[in-house]
Amino acid sequence: MPTDPHTPTFAEIVRIACEVADPDASDDRVTDLLVRFEDRDEPITAVADVEEELAESHGIIDTEHDSERLSNAVAVATYLAFRRDEIHDDPDDLIRRANAAEDV
Repeated sequence: MPTDPHTPTFAEIVRIACEVADPDASDDRVTDLLVRFEDRDEPITAVADVEEELAESHGIIDTEHDSERLSNAVAVATYLAFRRDEIHDDPDDLIRRANAAEDV
């Protein structure tokens, strides 16, 4: 039995965040975020600046920042990059904590 917990990839973190923020996959901008990072197979801990990459993609995908679901997906992905122990928490709690962390 391994003693080290699984370190998710960047793609896994983004996929989970997108599922949390847009569970019915109704926002094409969230899908665009998912597609943008789907091949990022490096461990999330190896990504130099997760927050910057996600924020940059957010600005490219939604220049007006009017998609609440995309904003939530980016916030949750950023949050989970640093709080991987919460990856399976309740989606509503994740969104709330991720948005609160952005306000700090």
